[in-house]
Amino acid sequence: VQLQASGGGLVQAGGSLRLSCTASGRAYSRYVMGWFRQAPGKEREFVAAVWSGGSTYYDDSVKGRFTISRDNAKNTVYLQMNSLKPEDTAVYYCALNPRLTTPTIATMTRPGGYDYWGQGTQVTVSS
Repeated sequence: VQLQASGGGLVQAGGSLRLSCTASGRAYSRYVMGWFRQAPGKEREFVAAVWSGGSTYYDDSVKGRFTISRDNAKNTVYLQMNSLKPEDTAVYYCALNPRLTTPTIATMTRPGGYDYWGQGTQVTVSS
């Protein structure tokens, strides 16, 4: 499995970006996919996840501003990020667990709950 993330960039506070993550190989529409981020000097933290049926879960820090979605035909997950803040600056990673269709909150919010990771895409929000 290979995950290819893209869409990062430099944006002013209040702006928007859309990240994409495409999985190679077979269809993974039933399985949990997530977005994490890691700022310099900090641990990787959970952002959002989507799993079978389009169910979603968000960290409180992005709820109401970010939207995770998936296009099953393209094997792609998106993260639409609106009202960006400087504290959203980080490298964003997508991740996949191809064994789990109905994750618990504890599983989907931990990096250890995923088996495959994309290469990361930098998001920088200027004030």
